[in-house]
Amino acid sequence: MSDRSKKQVMLERMNEKKKEVKTVRRIVLIVFLAALLLMLIGGAILYSYVTGGLKPVDPDAEDTITVEIPIGSNLDTIAMKLEEAGVIKDDRIFKYYAKFNNESDFQAGTYEMSQAMTPDELLESLKTGKVYREPVFQYTIPEGLNLAQISEVIEKNTEFTADEFMELVTDEAYINELISKFPNLLTEEILNEQIKFPLEGYLFPATYPVFEEHPTLETLVEQMIGATDENITPYRDAIAEEERTIHQVLTMASLVEKEARTPEDRKSIASVFENRLAEGMPLQTDPTVAYAHGKHLERTMYSDLEIDDAYNTYQNQGLPPGPISNAGSSSIDAALNPSETDYLYFLADPSGINHFAKTYEEHLQNRDKYLKSGE
Repeated sequence: MSDRSKKQVMLERMNEKKKEVKTVRRIVLIVFLAALLLMLIGGAILYSYVTGGLKPVDPDAEDTITVEIPIGSNLDTIAMKLEEAGVIKDDRIFKYYAKFNNESDFQAGTYEMSQAMTPDELLESLKTGKVYREPVFQYTIPEGLNLAQISEVIEKNTEFTADEFMELVTDEAYINELISKFPNLLTEEILNEQIKFPLEGYLFPATYPVFEEHPTLETLVEQMIGATDENITPYRDAIAEEERTIHQVLTMASLVEKEARTPEDRKSIASVFENRLAEGMPLQTDPTVAYAHGKHLERTMYSDLEIDDAYNTYQNQGLPPGPISNAGSSSIDAALNPSETDYLYFLADPSGINHFAKTYEEHLQNRDKYLKSGE
C-alpha cells in the first residue's frame, strides 16, 4: 500500500473516531439534560406538594371542627389527630414544618379549629393552649401517689367515693375489659397473683379536665390510663430493643419516683438500681417495704424489714411484682435512660439531699456523716 493510501486510511479512522466521540458526547449530554429535567420536574412537583400541604385545607371555611388533643400527646400524635379531623392536608408535612421551626411544648385540650387556619395559626393555638371549650371541672393526680391515695383525690373532686373507685379498679371483669381496650399497654403481667393491685402504676399523674357534668367512674379511670398509654408511646421502640416490658419499666419508674427528692436525682437513683440488679444484689429500697405493709412508714425500722411479702426488696432480689406508685414522665425517662455510674448505694439526709456511694464502706461513711447526728 502506498504512503498516500495509508494516510488516507488513517484520516478516515480519525474522522470516524471524532464522529464516535461527538456521538458519545451528544448521548451523555442528552442523558444529563434528561436527568436534570427529571430532577427539575420532580423538584417542582415536590415543591408544589409541600407548599400545597402548608396551605389551609379550605381558606373560605367558616365552620369549626372539634379536635381533642389528649394529655401527653407528642407531635406525631397531634399531627395525626389534625389530619384525621381534616384541618390539615398531610400530617407528615405539618410535623416536619413544626420541627423545622422548632415548635414544641404543645398543650392538651379540646380545640375548635377550622379548615381555614394556616399551619402557623394551628401551631400557635396548640402552643398557647387556647381551649375553646371550658371544662366543667378538673382534678390533679400528683406524681408518686398509689391507687389508695388516688381514690382519695377522686372522692374529694367527684361524686364518687374512694371505696367505689377501689372497687372498680380491682374488679376482675373490668380489668380484663381494659386489657382489651389498651392492648399495647396492659398485658397479662398485671394479672400476676402476687400483684396487690393490677392497675397500680398505670394511672398517669397529671391535671385532667372533665367536660361532662356527670362523668362515669370508668371515664375517669380510662382517661388516666389513656394518658399513660400516650406517655409511654415514645419509648416503645427503646423498650423493645432492651428486651424489657412496659410493666418492668413502670415498676422501675415507680421505685425511682418514690426515692427521688429532686429531678436531678432520678437518673442517678435509677443507675443505682440497675447496677444492683446487674450485681445480683437486692434493691433494698424502703418504699417497697412500706408498700408491703400497706401504709406510710415515717421511718423504716429493722422489724419492718421482716415482713414476708413479694414487694419487700430487702428479702427478695430483683424488681417487685409490679409498680408501687404512679410515676411521672421524668421518672419513666430515668428508668429507661439512667446515668452511667458505679454507684451501688445512696441515702437521703434529713434535708432530703441524696448522697451516693460506690462501696459499702463509703455508704457507711455517708451514714455516719449525714444521719448519725440526727439519731
